Amino acid sequence: MKIAQEILHEKGGDVICVSPDTTLHDALTKMVKKNIGAMLIKEADKIIGIWTERDLMKSSIKPGFDPKTAKIKDHMTKKLVSTPHNATVYNLQDKFVGQRLRHLLVEKDGEFIGILSPGDVMRATLDEKDHELKELNAKVSWDYYEDWRWKTRKKN
Repeated sequence: MKIAQEILHEKGGDVICVSPDTTLHDALTKMVKKNIGAMLIKEADKIIGIWTERDLMKSSIKPGFDPKTAKIKDHMTKKLVSTPHNATVYNLQDKFVGQRLRHLLVEKDGEFIGILSPGDVMRATLDEKDHELKELNAKVSWDYYEDWRWKTRKKN
């Protein structure tokens, strides 16, 4: 069964981070360029927050909001939700659904090594189920049944 670290490896890509003093406009520009929905905020080699599309949505309705001057540190989510690097796809699915998450950090040896989305986990689950189905089809094929000794024989 696949674990979080394997999914990250298959997904590829680095963790995209910005500093706390980055403007929301600059962070958005980077997110659009990288085609991602979340940005991690890093200070002194430590991830201190996450800023997502939802955070932008919440911030944009505040009076006087200007993404060109607003700092990401003032709009980020500081409560980080993570999972161990060896969490199985079923553990990950449970966490995404149970906590209604859209982004989940993966932790190994006290450091965040990547970020997963529900789509990443769904793809890994489907790949795993496809592999299981192929294995089952290889074990039990119609050839197996056609060679049964006791099948009905034609009478002459």
